[in-house]
Amino acid sequence: MKTRQTPIALTIAGSDPSGGAGIQSDLKTFAALGVSGRSVIAALTAQNSLGVSETFDVPPQTVLAQMDSVFDDTPPLAVKTGMLGDAQVVLALADSLKVRRAKNLVVDPVFRSTSGKTLLSKEGVAAMIEHLLPQAVLVTPNLKEAEVLSEMRIKSSADRVKAARAILKKGPKAVLITGGHGKGDPVDTFCEEGRVHELVSERIGGKVSVHGTGCVLSAAIAAHLAQGDDLLEAVTRAKQFINVAIVFSECSGKGAPFANPMASLYREMERFDALNRVCASIERLKGNDIGRLVPEVQSNIGYGLKLALNRDDVVGFPGRITKIGNEIAVPAPPCFGGSRHVADIVLTAMNFDREKRAVMNIKYEPRLIQICKKLKLSIGSFDRADEPKKVKTKEGSSLEWGTASAIEAMGKVPDIIYDIGGFGKEEMIRVIANDMESLTDLILKIGKLYNAK
Repeated sequence: MKTRQTPIALTIAGSDPSGGAGIQSDLKTFAALGVSGRSVIAALTAQNSLGVSETFDVPPQTVLAQMDSVFDDTPPLAVKTGMLGDAQVVLALADSLKVRRAKNLVVDPVFRSTSGKTLLSKEGVAAMIEHLLPQAVLVTPNLKEAEVLSEMRIKSSADRVKAARAILKKGPKAVLITGGHGKGDPVDTFCEEGRVHELVSERIGGKVSVHGTGCVLSAAIAAHLAQGDDLLEAVTRAKQFINVAIVFSECSGKGAPFANPMASLYREMERFDALNRVCASIERLKGNDIGRLVPEVQSNIGYGLKLALNRDDVVGFPGRITKIGNEIAVPAPPCFGGSRHVADIVLTAMNFDREKRAVMNIKYEPRLIQICKKLKLSIGSFDRADEPKKVKTKEGSSLEWGTASAIEAMGKVPDIIYDIGGFGKEEMIRVIANDMESLTDLILKIGKLYNAK
């Protein structure tokens, strides 16, 4: 059987034993983007989420031996560099990459750690400027690194463009000055001969500094170049990738959170699992006379991803759950964003307790509330008469307000939230649980007692 050739990308960087940056995060990024990763360790560090405590040089001949083993097998389609340690390693790498005619070289000029540790000597910086930048298809400095490379202070948007052009004169085909370390929403300045693009993003994570973002971004650019993207397309897609990695950063230590390059991959897996679990729950509910619990406006289910951010992260049924006699039916399969109303309840509940991810609405009857009490479920409620005018006039905000009001009054997310309706609004019960299996168990228990007349 003929195997498919996966694009290969190479990272030449320092080793981070905490896994938050360097070689380790680069390889995770390559894997997440479907690229086969190769690595050359150019420096060693002792670091964790609190910072870098020590660095250790790797002999140039050891670095070159690793390079030879990679290139003599299958030359990579893209190469990125990170922490290189000292001038001797920079010079040796520059010569080797030139002889090898390395493709798509992305240089991430790592000079200092976030905690202030020097990661490349002054001689190493000079060697990088003279020998490595001229071979680069792209160099990706942050604002402080760009100041070093351009030999100027950067205080404004115009300064970023001026600095990028100054770096461009040192030999790389393009420059991307990343703006994540600046104030306000980050602006990345992409500059190549003949054009400048300012790539604006929303500030993610507030004032929290996320570790490893530069490594993940440059590795993602290299991965997309290895897959055949042109340079600006690779940069744009890599920015989208790093945004997700920041949103779903990992707090796995006592210090700074790490960018999570596997987040996109994990979320796709979770989305598939969530859909399957909702479908399995509906099958469990069928054949149990659950149709008797369906209100006049019909029912729906909402099931949010673990880190749901908006309605598109919540599974629901676009055609709702209908009743046929005493049974239920679903006119359309579940999908993400399938139910606006129930999704709003899920998202509001998750704002108070990230574990409360599953909701189903059923009809309101005093007897059903008594059944919930018999099952020892915690019960909250809200009164639509108390709904503020600004909430009433804002389309789709009533359920968020009502859910939040009931939760705040209880001091926790209850198992049941109900209201007795209002003008043009049907009374309703919402059943809330941690997951689909627990939600289904609750609905079956309520239905069994309700049907036992």
